[in-house]
Amino acid sequence: MKAKPILSAVAFLAASSSAFAQAMPPGGRWDQPMDQRIGRQNGRQSAEPSRKVEVEAFQAADAASLLGKGPITVAAAEGAEAEWKLPVYEAAVVDQLAKLGYETAVNGAEGGQIAQIGIRHEQVVPEEAKRKPVSGAMEVGVSNRGNYTAMALNIDLTKAKKAIVATRLDVRIRDKASNRVLWEGHAEAQTREDDDGLNNGAVAARLASALFAKFADAQVVPAS
Repeated sequence: MKAKPILSAVAFLAASSSAFAQAMPPGGRWDQPMDQRIGRQNGRQSAEPSRKVEVEAFQAADAASLLGKGPITVAAAEGAEAEWKLPVYEAAVVDQLAKLGYETAVNGAEGGQIAQIGIRHEQVVPEEAKRKPVSGAMEVGVSNRGNYTAMALNIDLTKAKKAIVATRLDVRIRDKASNRVLWEGHAEAQTREDDDGLNNGAVAARLASALFAKFADAQVVPAS
């Protein structure tokens, strides 16, 4: 699938409790929607996509015993702009949650937890200008030996590089009964627009794998 013109797909989620808002350390987002700006550091303006996957994760101080078990539902975050962009990311998140020990085949269950996901794409390096495959110049003149024609050709068959797109996956896990945030995190990586970065299964798996690799090592948010 070829990437479509870059659109913003921003997931806005409800704010969590004021207690978490007060307790959140610098860089945390318990009290913010999942629409933070995609980072620009670490070679964001380079000519090639960064190979690094940037990850941040946070969990409630008293949530360790609740995480990684029991039923969980995975759904797009409320306000997700384009549903067609989410299926491969939802599938990647479900796969990782199952590996952690969650019961994922429980859509519609009343209890348990819910993992809300959001996707955002942002162009960080624009597409290169189109090249002319053949260019050159021709000169016609007269010399003491008669008329002459001279031509110089430049052949360039290389393709212009497509734009570099940063894709960010946000996941927020809540307790269904209380709507309390137990864990949240995001992962961000870059791809060429040619790489189907908007809805690519390989990109989704890469982001989800990197994000949940930090599941147990998430920064703990102290209780206020």
